[in-house]
Amino acid sequence: MSRKIALLLLFAAGAASVLHTETTFSQSIAVTTYHYDTLRTGWNRQESTLSAAAFPSTFGVIGTTALDDQVDAQPLIVPAQTIGGSVHDVVYVATESNTVYAIDANSGAILLQHNLGPPVPTPLGCNFNGPNVGINGTPTIDLARGAIYLITYVNGTSGAPPSYWLHALSLTTLADALSPVEVAASTRLTNGTTFQFNATYERQRPALLELNGIIYAGFGSFCDYVANESRGWVLAWRAENLTRLAHVELNDTQGTSPTDFFLSSVWMSGFGIAGNDNGIFFSTGNSDCNLYYQPAWCPSKSTYDGVTNIQESVIGMNADLAAHTGVFTPGNVLALDAADEDLGSGGVMLTPTQPGGYDLAVVTGKDGRLFLLNQNSLATALDLQQLAQGCWCGPSYFASGGLNRIVSSAGTAIQTWLIETSPSPHLVSEASVSIPASFQDPGFFTVVSSNGGHGDSAIIWSLARPASNDSLTLIAFAAIPSNGTFKQLYSSTAGPWVSLLANANAVPVVANGKVYVASYQTLMIFGANGTAAPRPAVVPGNDTRVLSQGVSNRVSGILLSVDGATLTLRTPTGRSVRVNSDLAMRNGRTGILVIGNRYTVFSSGVSADGVQQAVTIARAKRATSAWPPDQ
Repeated sequence: MSRKIALLLLFAAGAASVLHTETTFSQSIAVTTYHYDTLRTGWNRQESTLSAAAFPSTFGVIGTTALDDQVDAQPLIVPAQTIGGSVHDVVYVATESNTVYAIDANSGAILLQHNLGPPVPTPLGCNFNGPNVGINGTPTIDLARGAIYLITYVNGTSGAPPSYWLHALSLTTLADALSPVEVAASTRLTNGTTFQFNATYERQRPALLELNGIIYAGFGSFCDYVANESRGWVLAWRAENLTRLAHVELNDTQGTSPTDFFLSSVWMSGFGIAGNDNGIFFSTGNSDCNLYYQPAWCPSKSTYDGVTNIQESVIGMNADLAAHTGVFTPGNVLALDAADEDLGSGGVMLTPTQPGGYDLAVVTGKDGRLFLLNQNSLATALDLQQLAQGCWCGPSYFASGGLNRIVSSAGTAIQTWLIETSPSPHLVSEASVSIPASFQDPGFFTVVSSNGGHGDSAIIWSLARPASNDSLTLIAFAAIPSNGTFKQLYSSTAGPWVSLLANANAVPVVANGKVYVASYQTLMIFGANGTAAPRPAVVPGNDTRVLSQGVSNRVSGILLSVDGATLTLRTPTGRSVRVNSDLAMRNGRTGILVIGNRYTVFSSGVSADGVQQAVTIARAKRATSAWPPDQ
């Protein structure tokens, strides 16, 4: 068997179904998809170099690569790849400027780079991203086909609208191995009309999934803006020829709504759609709940019905997207919509088959509840745990010594949960530890590395969002707790993050004795015999600080009241600011407005009586230190 085929087999979905093993691994591995496998466990169980029991005292930065833009996609790795007549271990990185890099995974030297078109700057005026949106969702690699699959967001020219393009690039040249195809779809609504996919209003944010030769992608919105046009889609194409499957998934197929507000987006903070032999799984965000007619809470009647509109839910689907296999919706779906507390802020992780034959799933949303679900019967949660804060994040999983664990990362806490299946599946809290509080939304991403099931080798790696100086922080903990907590092994700045309104949904990648972190215009490689990471300088001129065209003023604060089109905000200094939201509302440049939540208003000016004339209204981060300065 060739090495390439062996690597492919190791990372097929079925490879993640082993519960625990004491096998020791030494061969270099490939990381071909988000969170290591199609279950999205985040577990590299073939790490033979980095060990909690003997963590290298010289661990640090061994390489830094300059990139052309912010990176929201997770890096992917292919060892022993031939490029330009030489063999390299290669890390593939995609940026928001639609540039794909092939970089030497040991030195950080750029081997190849290919730009696939101009990105879209600040789509719809939404600042929940960097200055550009290009390649947003993590690509996926097919080793057998020698291709990396990705979706670009390309700015139109001469007034043309933006468009999405699905590419299959050669791993050896980064040239198109197949002719790229424009993302397009349509489906029938309940009133008999046809609804067309419109790239202007859709954001391709979740990581791509390849399962049994099919490429899947999810779509959501930009800041919930123009919610009368944006709806949550899942589309799929055949990897062999990029032909789209006949069936599509539209989470809201209703023809009308009381407020013309649809969504039910698939975004999951960039987490990947998950899949196995039971189908594919993902979570959804908010939709219409008549909020503008009753601001405090949704009325008893809503557009949610779990069939033609499936917001705030976990959805299971057949692989061909022809039918739902199950839907889980929390009982307080109306309250979640009213408070903009998306269940869809967190990704859905599947577990390998557990003792007793249970195939489980785990998800946590903005309200901080961790749900344990049955993949084969989603309707009712098997267990519910209330975490301290919300989750703009996704869980991880690992096993050692016969114990199977979930790693949650809501708020600022890493917490492990033992999966018990007797008398029925449930979670038992094991240990927790906190990381520094973030300027941004609660939650962060983790992965786990271990050498087989050897618990003393297991490490939980976290990548904390900016807590100071606009930089990411890489933190490593021994994964097996002692006295209810975890021993810290390492902590370091790990690259700049200048777009504070855009959550750093970055994921560390651990493979073959090294750790890779992509950030703003930077890839950092960590390993033994490294040096201390420099603290990144604050980069001026990023999108959270510079006013865009047509905007002359900006103010942030807590929403105190809504009186028709007039909003009242309280700024951090205690000043009350009145805002005329009429133009922003008519143009769909605001999401749901909830009294007590935080917002940044971008206005065209201030009237003679001191009222801000809003152009767009964006949800602000919880920490005022992440707010752009008022102007």
